[in-house]
Amino acid sequence: MIAVKSVKTQEGFKLVETLASQIWYQHYPDIIGLEQVEYMLAKFNSAKAIEEQVRLGVQFYCLIYNETPVGYMAIKPEGDFLFLSKLYVAETSRGKGVGRVALNFIDEEAKKQQLLGIRLKVNKYNTASIAAYEKLGFKNVKASVTDIGNGFVMDDFEMEKLF
Repeated sequence: MIAVKSVKTQEGFKLVETLASQIWYQHYPDIIGLEQVEYMLAKFNSAKAIEEQVRLGVQFYCLIYNETPVGYMAIKPEGDFLFLSKLYVAETSRGKGVGRVALNFIDEEAKKQQLLGIRLKVNKYNTASIAAYEKLGFKNVKASVTDIGNGFVMDDFEMEKLF
C-alpha cells in the first residue's frame, strides 16, 4: 500500500532530511557532482530549510510504501499552477507506483484549487525522471539555468501538465 502523509512537525522535517540525504547520495552525484549534492542538501533539504519553506507556504509530504517512508515531495501554488518543487523516491522503491500515486495526489490538489495544471523543474541530465514525467503527461516547455549560490547552478528543463 502507498500513502501520502503531510509533514508539519520537527520529527517530520528530520525524517525528510534523512530521506533526502539517502536519495540524493544514491542518485545525484553522477548528475551534478558530490559537491553540489552536499550544497543542495544543506541549503534546501535540511530540517531547518524545510521548516522555513513550510513557514513560507510550501507543503511537504512523506511518501510511504508498505508502512516504510520511501520518499518525499513538496508543492506550492504559484499563480494559476501548482508548482512541484520536489519529488524524490528511494531507488529501491522506484517502479512500484509510488511516483504515480504522488503525482495523482498532486493532480487532485491542483484540481481542488481550480488551478490550470502543474509545473516543475527537472535537471536536464536526469533522463529517467524526464521520461517518467513525460509518460505521465508532462511536456517540456523550456530550458532554464538558475544560480543557487556558491558557484552552482540548476540546469533544468521546465515541464508542465495542463488539465
